[in-house]
Amino acid sequence: MSTDSDIIRGAVERPAEFAQLYDRHAPAIQRFAARRAGSDAAEDLLSETFAVAFERRAAYDFARESALPWLYGIVTTLLKRHRRQEAQQWRSVQADPTSLVTEQSHDALEAELTMRRLSSAMQRMPARDRDALLLYAWGDLDYEGVALSLDVPVGTVRSRLNRARRTLRAALGRAAAQEVDHGRADAASSRP
Repeated sequence: MSTDSDIIRGAVERPAEFAQLYDRHAPAIQRFAARRAGSDAAEDLLSETFAVAFERRAAYDFARESALPWLYGIVTTLLKRHRRQEAQQWRSVQADPTSLVTEQSHDALEAELTMRRLSSAMQRMPARDRDALLLYAWGDLDYEGVALSLDVPVGTVRSRLNRARRTLRAALGRAAAQEVDHGRADAASSRP
């Protein structure tokens, strides 16, 4: 099976080969875009991501076998244009939860209030910390993948994720636990 790097290298001279990269990674990019900007914008973001990737295919770092972090980096940059939509989405979560009291159980109301606190914390969080957190959580990238996507060192990713986690813990009223996890366990075990 060809690596992403092989596909992109071939697509430089034979553009039709780029479709293989789309087939391989479009579902993951679309899911990530849908979670960040909503399903209405996800299709446009997916198209834009692969259009940008296609335009920049000759500049790809062929030493990287997987193009997924590169594609996540592109879609994250495109999402910055859609921040207003994202902010509206977070605000919509903050709907008046008192209507739930007669319709749903106490647990549902408690969950809604927790969601409001988290969404408010996410809104206030610096964009760079939010991007790192969402790439890690929704993009299912390890620390190195997030670093590649955002074009920052792994240590910067650790710092951003630590700040994001502290912000969310504070929003939930929990004491900040010491940062222990330094990447996805499955990714760490696959390294030499």
